Amino acid sequence: MTKRRVMLVTGAGKGIGAAVARLAAERGHDLVLTWGSDRAAAEATAEACRAAGAAVELVQADAADPHATTAAFAAGDARFGRLDAFVGNAGTTGPASSFLDSTDATWRRVFEVNVLGLASACRQAARRMATSRGGTGGGIVIIGSRAPAFGSPFEFVHYAASKGAVDPMVRGLAKELVGEGIRVNAVAPGMIDTAIHASAGVPERVARIVPTVPMQRLGTPEEVAEAVLWLLSDAASYITGAVLDVSGGR
Repeated sequence: MTKRRVMLVTGAGKGIGAAVARLAAERGHDLVLTWGSDRAAAEATAEACRAAGAAVELVQADAADPHATTAAFAAGDARFGRLDAFVGNAGTTGPASSFLDSTDATWRRVFEVNVLGLASACRQAARRMATSRGGTGGGIVIIGSRAPAFGSPFEFVHYAASKGAVDPMVRGLAKELVGEGIRVNAVAPGMIDTAIHASAGVPERVARIVPTVPMQRLGTPEEVAEAVLWLLSDAASYITGAVLDVSGGR
């Protein structure tokens, strides 16, 4: 069993997940990293983490598939024999569309990844950390979104609705798991400089929304990662059930 702290990050190939993984590696964690479709990006993230001194187990896993999630956690067990932190980052916006033009398939996929898949992964993590089940406690941070506050009309109502499940999940898990030595919190990013908008088919969205951000700029994945690592650190030892906005004031 490794003596270093072990963190599992879902959707760690790029964007916020990759930034969390790199920062965790720099700060002394070994890592289990899952990725969905972009092997090259995932391998690049893993190599950067190894260069920072981390041992890395890289696992392909569709975040909507509970069997794949179970296999990813099992791979971490076999490699490291422990789990100290879990970051539920994997998510999907689905394609941009008005509500009238959205499809049942889009709604189903978005909720399978962002809600059901997330719950499954949190359950796997909590079972390993829970003191009543032989764990030593730990921390969970979920990557939520500021989208529920706005509803994302004409573009991402399906995504905003799915991310609206994060806050009550965090509050419920925080209260249920605190006796197991597990703190549960969330980070709610605003407009962050990733490829998420372009991949959803609305690359112009950034230019349209940035002027509404009080700080008048995009955030960076690294700024979100700093919030995640802080919430998982001993510096945040009296914080559980919190949702921390990282949104430039928006």
